[in-house]
Amino acid sequence: MELPTRIIPNPHLLQSDDLLKHIMETTVYPREPQVLKELRDATAKDPRCRAMMATAPDAGQFVALLLKLTGAKKTIELGVFTGYSLLLTALTIPQDGKITAIDTNREFYEIGLPVIQKAGIGHKIEFIESEALPVLDELLKKEANEGSYDFAYVDADKLNYWNYHERLMKLVKVGGIIVYDNTLWGGSVAADPATVGHRGGAVTQSTIQFNKSIAADPRVDISLAPLGDGITVCRRIY
Repeated sequence: MELPTRIIPNPHLLQSDDLLKHIMETTVYPREPQVLKELRDATAKDPRCRAMMATAPDAGQFVALLLKLTGAKKTIELGVFTGYSLLLTALTIPQDGKITAIDTNREFYEIGLPVIQKAGIGHKIEFIESEALPVLDELLKKEANEGSYDFAYVDADKLNYWNYHERLMKLVKVGGIIVYDNTLWGGSVAADPATVGHRGGAVTQSTIQFNKSIAADPRVDISLAPLGDGITVCRRIY
């Protein structure tokens, strides 16, 4: 059966709203910690935010499971926004775990900061206000950082995903996990190019190329899961 190629203007790609509601109300929201609900609410209510930029709760639940399965302790996050995935990670890793969190916009981060502080996990987070590539390059100048991260989550500038990947392949340990968000980009990767605007078209084409490149990368095992806006999970092989 041929699937429709419509672009859905929200961070979920399921074709049935009723099916999405069933998933969220049955398996996601009942397990979502209260502080994550509060952070979602704070993001949705703030007029400066586009709430759809935040990590989708169903994708977040999957990320939390990956963190637990891998026993991740030292993580890095590129793209923080108001901090949903950051808070989720901090709640999941051990008390002595550490997260290096990089984003160009501290204003958005500070929207979620009161909830993060309320959760009592602020000591796990090092927030760096910067473009991601300079920070990654600086980290790689220290040999001790190579292969020292257990887990990476990427939700930053989509045009730089492959540049991030090349650097994270050195920073994340063999057997470690890298997760890329928005790898279906609202369904536009499978849409008629004529329906995608100029800016969206650039990101769409970059995402399509990234998906092809990651599939051809022999250094990783991969799975593109249709959760939220699409998340690609990579396990470093060597």
